[in-house]
Amino acid sequence: MKGTEPDEEQLVRRTAKGDRAAFEELYRRTSPWLAVRLRRRCADEQIVAEVMQETYLAVWRAAGAFAGAAVGGSAVGWLWTIAARRLVDAFRRRAKFAQPLPVAETAVSPAAEDEALAGAVGDHVGDALRRLAPELRQVLQAMVLDGLTVRETAVLLGVPEGTVKTRARRARIAMREALS
Repeated sequence: MKGTEPDEEQLVRRTAKGDRAAFEELYRRTSPWLAVRLRRRCADEQIVAEVMQETYLAVWRAAGAFAGAAVGGSAVGWLWTIAARRLVDAFRRRAKFAQPLPVAETAVSPAAEDEALAGAVGDHVGDALRRLAPELRQVLQAMVLDGLTVRETAVLLGVPEGTVKTRARRARIAMREALS
């Protein structure tokens, strides 16, 4: 009965009604992907584990607030937004106690989300994205893919807000030139 499996949005809706089995299935489907995505942004396994726990606790508690497709969103996007904000919070907590947080090394192979973005926007745009300097691509990824604010992006990348704004501007200019 593979064709009748609920999608992630249905699992979130069932979780909102207190369905523990739906929540466990949502976790089983999304946690490996989420952990990989978080590890790409933070090399500290303890922080990643804390963020994972906080994220799924928030999902359990706030599943009823998920608007979903009614507002053009997806369950996985909603889940990532929660996780990204929890990661930013973890960075802020660390900064408050002046403990440097190890940032994940840049992967040599393209990330699945980079490939998905490149595939979704076409070959020409994908090529332009791949030619961007890594620091410019990171800012675009955080602000466009992850939907983070300038402040959250600055905390996530460990750079001043002004640097984020400058890199975002440089990325837009480079993309415009590459696509003209």
